[in-house]
Amino acid sequence: MASPSIDPDTVRQAQNGDDRARSSLLSAIEPILRGYFVKRIGKSTDVDDLVQNTLIRVHEGLADLEKPGSLKPFAMKAALFELQDFYRGRYDMKERLYDPELPLDRTTAADDGSDRVDVETALEQLSPKARRIIELREYGYKYREIAQMIDTTEAAIKMQVKRAFDKMRDAITMLLALILIPSL
Repeated sequence: MASPSIDPDTVRQAQNGDDRARSSLLSAIEPILRGYFVKRIGKSTDVDDLVQNTLIRVHEGLADLEKPGSLKPFAMKAALFELQDFYRGRYDMKERLYDPELPLDRTTAADDGSDRVDVETALEQLSPKARRIIELREYGYKYREIAQMIDTTEAAIKMQVKRAFDKMRDAITMLLALILIPSL
């Protein structure tokens, strides 16, 4: 199947705010992107997410495109970035989904919690700001997005995460030491 051509005039119209032109462009590059991702990761449900995120990147960056004739290379570069994010594990599910028809993966024995470390206790050692940053990272937000939410720099967020992990590691080590050392 031949891919539809991307007309530079349509790109200029989309850059000037023509919604129909923008929609036409995104529709034209969607099958190209889908083919690119299917060829690299196979027919997977992740392909839809990768295509969608790439289209969002193209949509957001369209106004900055200086050469209207280079939309396809621009879109393919965005696809490459999304694929790299995928391979780095940034598309992992943050929440496990369960099929109600299948039994859960657990034993029926009571869980007294003696074999676990209380992560909440370790999180309590953090400042409210550091705890919020760690929670936002766990929800899947990128450093850049967290920096915008908290109104600081990305480098400051990365340093805050490093310090928070160091502090949590120390707290968990202390908890483990208390659990593992028998009382005399």
